[in-house]
Amino acid sequence: MARTMIDKRNAAEQIADRLASRNPDDTQWQDGAPLHRVAEIFQRSVNDEIELSEAVAAAREQGCSWSAIAAVLGVSKQTAQQRYS
Repeated sequence: MARTMIDKRNAAEQIADRLASRNPDDTQWQDGAPLHRVAEIFQRSVNDEIELSEAVAAAREQGCSWSAIAAVLGVSKQTAQQRYS
């Protein structure tokens, strides 16, 4: 299921909030460190994805072709257009 960037950012924030406020005694995981790491990496990946989308939009505004953007991303022109337009 595809989610928007806003949905992903909200999900990342909700995960971080739940992990920060959970009581270790009320869960099956006694050590939350692995889950905190997953949440942190997920948040970073969402932020990176947003930053990349903004960079692609800026490149398009400055006249860069979809072919050039696709080459930098290592994807097909069609994939770049579908993902970032």
